[in-house]
Amino acid sequence: MFKSEGLRIITTLPKTPRMNAICERVIGTLRRELLDRILILGERHLALVLREYLIHYNRHRPHQSRQQRPPDIETQPGRDVADPRSVRRKPVVAGVINEYHHAA
Repeated sequence: MFKSEGLRIITTLPKTPRMNAICERVIGTLRRELLDRILILGERHLALVLREYLIHYNRHRPHQSRQQRPPDIETQPGRDVADPRSVRRKPVVAGVINEYHHAA
């Protein structure tokens, strides 16, 4: 069935038993946080939404395994703790996800 649709089947390597679990976790995250909340209109739209989500995922989204810090935290400038009332909301990924930042 997959080959009739032009899809290529990639089997997991014998020495990487966790590869399926990692892929399933990423796919589940994409479905829960993004694809279940937005209507994709075509391949170009999907690529645009995934590109924008990837930027959010790596620069802003907290990751539990990194003590709630994003992966690109080293490339971001350090911030002092400001007044909690100065927090600003920025909608990203077609308004589906919100990022919160301290106002300058």
